[in-house]
Amino acid sequence: MSVSFGTQVPWLPSAAAQAMRGAGKPADILAIATGTEPWNPAVQVAASLAARWGSLLTGCFVDAALRMLRGPESEPSALGLLLDTPLRDTEEGAAFRGFAREKGVLHASWVVARSGLARVLRELGVWNSLAVLERDLVEEEAMAEVLGEALLTCRLPSLVLPPGWDRPAHFSRVLVAWDGSTEATRAIHAALPFLQEARRVVLLDGGHRHVQEGEAYAPRFEPFLYLARHEIEPDPMCVGIPAHVAGASLLKKAEQVGADLVVMGAFGHSRLRERVLGGATRHVLCHARMPIFLQH
Repeated sequence: MSVSFGTQVPWLPSAAAQAMRGAGKPADILAIATGTEPWNPAVQVAASLAARWGSLLTGCFVDAALRMLRGPESEPSALGLLLDTPLRDTEEGAAFRGFAREKGVLHASWVVARSGLARVLRELGVWNSLAVLERDLVEEEAMAEVLGEALLTCRLPSLVLPPGWDRPAHFSRVLVAWDGSTEATRAIHAALPFLQEARRVVLLDGGHRHVQEGEAYAPRFEPFLYLARHEIEPDPMCVGIPAHVAGASLLKKAEQVGADLVVMGAFGHSRLRERVLGGATRHVLCHARMPIFLQH
C-alpha cells in the first residue's frame, strides 16, 4: 500500500497521557476520511471516541477513484508510488490535526493512501485497534463486496456508520448478536469499551453452534459469564432464527429494543456461502439504520 504521511515531530506520550488511556480501550483509532470542511461522519465519530478514551487517532484519506479497487488490482506499483511520494505536511494534514486538537484528541496523524479500501484497512489495521468508516464509501451496488473484502482481510474491529449519520458517538442501548461462532466471540471481546459505557445491553442469543467431534472437551465461551466478569449485566433475549432470514430478523430485534448500536461477528460462514445465500452480515451491511460494530 502506498501512503503519504505529513511531517511528524518525534512524539512520546507523557505519563499523564498514558494514564488517561483506560484499560481495554482502543489505543489507536483509524478514521477513513472522504473530505474536509466539514469532516465526514466517520472522522467526527472517531475523533469523539479518541478524545473520550485517550486514544491516538489516524485520519486516512482514500480517493473515491481508488476505493473500489479490489484484489491484485488494488496496488499496481506499491513500492514505486511509495518512493515517489514526498513526505510533506499537506494542508489537509494540518487541518486534520487542528480539528483533532479542538476535539480534545491527544495526538493525531494524517495519511493519504493510494490504493483500494480493502488494502488500506489490511495494511493500517496491523497497527490500529479500531476502524471507523461509512458504508456508503463506495457505490451501493458494490458496497457489500468491497466492504466485505475489506472486513475479511483486515480482521480489524470496525464501526460502520449508516449513510447520513449525524449523531453523537454515545451508544446507550446496544444489541449484541450471539450465535456461538468464533467471530461473535471476538466481536464481544473487541466491543467491551462500548458495552461498558451503555445503559442497556441486550444479548440476542441465537443458540450455540453444533459442537464438532473433538471439540467437546475444548473450553466454551459463555457470553453472560464473560460480560458479568466485566461488570456488564445484559438482558437476555433467546430466539430461534432461520439462517436465511437471520439478517432481517436481527435488524428487526434491534429496532424493537431501540438499539443505537449492533455488535456482531462478520462473515461467520465461508465467503462463497455468504455470496450464494446473502448472509446475515451482507444484509445488515446493506440495510442497517444504526451503526454496526463488526469483527471477523
